[in-house]
Amino acid sequence: MSGHGAPIVGANELAVAGKTGLRAVIVAASWHTEIMNGLVDGALRAAADAGIATPEVIRVPGTFELPVAAARLAHAYDTVIALGVVIRGGTPHFDFVCQGATMGLTDVSVRTGVPVGFGVLTCDNEEQAIARAGLEGSVEDKGYEAMSAGLQTAVALARR
Repeated sequence: MSGHGAPIVGANELAVAGKTGLRAVIVAASWHTEIMNGLVDGALRAAADAGIATPEVIRVPGTFELPVAAARLAHAYDTVIALGVVIRGGTPHFDFVCQGATMGLTDVSVRTGVPVGFGVLTCDNEEQAIARAGLEGSVEDKGYEAMSAGLQTAVALARR
């Protein structure tokens, strides 16, 4: 599992974000409803742990659409949390979507200076995605981790 070595962030560390009045938005793809609902729920839990008012959740059709939504919204928020899932199939489509979403979200973050919490699962199969989606029985909660990363980065940048 990819979670090995991940930083451990407690509610006290996240609470700093709430004290600074940071604003977060979640941009989430719509494909793979169960997995996406788990990711969104995890991000909302992290926001609640941080004392952040319930973030707005914007749904887009798929992972490829995440960068344009993040770019449009970045100016109004301190962090954008991008959540999606791409499951490998038998064509190169997987590679194109993963590369486009990753490069696009990186561009948004660097160009705007607004941290993008990257919660895009790129998995070989549905079982791997479920294991990372923060659902009951999952071994990881990538939605929670993405919100935590976005908020922690926003806090670090707000101090500058």
